[in-house]
Amino acid sequence: MTPEFLLEYEVIFQAFIEKQDQADAAHDLSHILRVVKIAKQLAIDEKADMSVIVPAAWLHDCVSLPKNHSDRHLASTFAGDRAVEFLTSVHYPSEYYMAIHHAIRAHSFSANINPESVEAKIVQDADRLDALGAVGIARCMQVSGSLNRALYSLNDPFCTVRKPNDTEYSIDHFYKKLFHITESLNTVSAQQEGRRRESVMRVFLEQLASEI
Repeated sequence: MTPEFLLEYEVIFQAFIEKQDQADAAHDLSHILRVVKIAKQLAIDEKADMSVIVPAAWLHDCVSLPKNHSDRHLASTFAGDRAVEFLTSVHYPSEYYMAIHHAIRAHSFSANINPESVEAKIVQDADRLDALGAVGIARCMQVSGSLNRALYSLNDPFCTVRKPNDTEYSIDHFYKKLFHITESLNTVSAQQEGRRRESVMRVFLEQLASEI
């Protein structure tokens, strides 16, 4: 598929995404745009198929449920189903549907589905990288605010002697999940970027510690 052909579809993808309801401010259009950008770069680095990666990245959150929703673990499957329905309606080449559906299903943490293709690994990596770095910090606070979590534990802000509880404290989410993302990334390019972004987050915590 030519880049020009994909660009024409990207306009259609964006128009579709702009009409969808999002679970929270951390999963808005800006998140999608960043994931698409990261996924494209990883695809170049890993020599993967843009015809799968581009639509999967655009549509990976076309069904988005709140973090505390009982069906959260099924959201990526719902998104994959909806994505294929939409792609069919706009006559995207059908030979890519199965690979796109898998990449969307496998991107989610809560779904716990192993990515089997390099394209699925890249979409997963791109989404997870957007949970790290300066953007990752901001998105963590957006979600925590919507769930009314406290910023940190007054007794042990940085989980020195207790287990992280990110249902109660925003900073605990760094220790419960975010600082384990880099080790879960699939591609070498993503791992390198993950380490760089994680270092930004650790500097943030050092500054926060000095302030409190």
